Amino acid sequence: MPITANNSNRKSWLEVPANSDFPIQNIPFGVFLTKENIVTVGTRIGDFAIDLGALQQLDYFKGIELTDDMFMQDTLNDFISDGKKTWRLVRNRIADIFDEQNPKLRDNTKDKDIIIFNIKDVEMQLPVLIGDYTDFYSNKEHATNFGKMIRDKDALFPNWLHIPIAYHGRSSSIIPSGIPVHRPLGQTLPQGETTPVFGPSRSVDFELETAFITTDANIMGENIPINEVEDYIFGMVLMNDWSARDLQKWESLPLGPFLSKNFATSISPWIITLDALEPFRTKGPKQDPAPFPYLQLKGKNTFDINLEVAIQPENGEETIVSNSNFKYMYWSMSQQLAHHTSNGCRVNSGDMMGSGTISGPTPDSYGSMLELSWGGKNPIKLNDGTERKFINDGDTVIMKGFCKNNEVRIGFGEVSSKLLPPFVRK
Repeated sequence: MPITANNSNRKSWLEVPANSDFPIQNIPFGVFLTKENIVTVGTRIGDFAIDLGALQQLDYFKGIELTDDMFMQDTLNDFISDGKKTWRLVRNRIADIFDEQNPKLRDNTKDKDIIIFNIKDVEMQLPVLIGDYTDFYSNKEHATNFGKMIRDKDALFPNWLHIPIAYHGRSSSIIPSGIPVHRPLGQTLPQGETTPVFGPSRSVDFELETAFITTDANIMGENIPINEVEDYIFGMVLMNDWSARDLQKWESLPLGPFLSKNFATSISPWIITLDALEPFRTKGPKQDPAPFPYLQLKGKNTFDINLEVAIQPENGEETIVSNSNFKYMYWSMSQQLAHHTSNGCRVNSGDMMGSGTISGPTPDSYGSMLELSWGGKNPIKLNDGTERKFINDGDTVIMKGFCKNNEVRIGFGEVSSKLLPPFVRK
């Protein structure tokens, strides 16, 4: 089935600002709360939020097999469960409805008043009910930098070049952009001491990541062939996997991170479909040694997504501290999901898979403060003259991402979260 929604010559009768992340060729999916306190599944064009529940009730999806309440829910899980054919049919139909040449909704003031909202008048929600969350460790530059700081030599463990490493995170603390995060409490081992202490983390960090959302992929015991896995990936979001580096250093051996990672994970609210990203395919890094056959991919197996991180102090201007790109990922999303199911692990609709920190080859492209300040040895200077080794209380971390070619720009919006002092029970 062709992806007609991607026609780069198409224009919308809704006004789309120049360099918007959300032209008519994007058509992301999310969930929002209206001023009338109604939660609905929606999409976005320019600075307009579009109520897909209202579109469905008014019969604009006629001819597409959908359950009656498909878009009148507070999550996208049921829609995602319907599979790739339905996603593409719906996205193509939305593009047709909002095409500047189509008068059906364009000239219907009554319907428009019900369907279309200014983006400022809605409150974005977590788009899916996330049952399981896996966080990978799939960027070679980040893994190498991290290893150098901890071990000096032999930065990569022997298994790293053979399998996509991951751990299972905590889905209960995944939050949408705009929700503040409290500095966590935990155990740390102060430098030069032999006895740990309990208190606020002194090394709260961001991790520049993306994540992909899956549909129902398999039954228990079944693996997914590498050439089929993209059929089970609905789309992508930006992700800030907050980390407490001092807690992490003390607790991670022998089983890996726990409380240092599960206190908060922030994601952008709009899911960008793989169909929308199709024009931006590119080759990933050369893999040496060659992966086992179940992980082997040919051709353009990743996406050229520009990524940016900024820190904004309280009452101050933001400073861009990192510019990276998703194409630096050593292990692709397809390889991650193929490996995840290689042992028969079940993957369900709404499951989320984090990429792991995305660092580039140069110091200004590192995806965490741990790397940017090299463990705190080289503080980063912000535009207001202050310095950061890690994130201060009152700082807001802002991540953005977009793809761009000569014809179209497809963006993710942003994931923005403010760090607050430790929570105090009243």
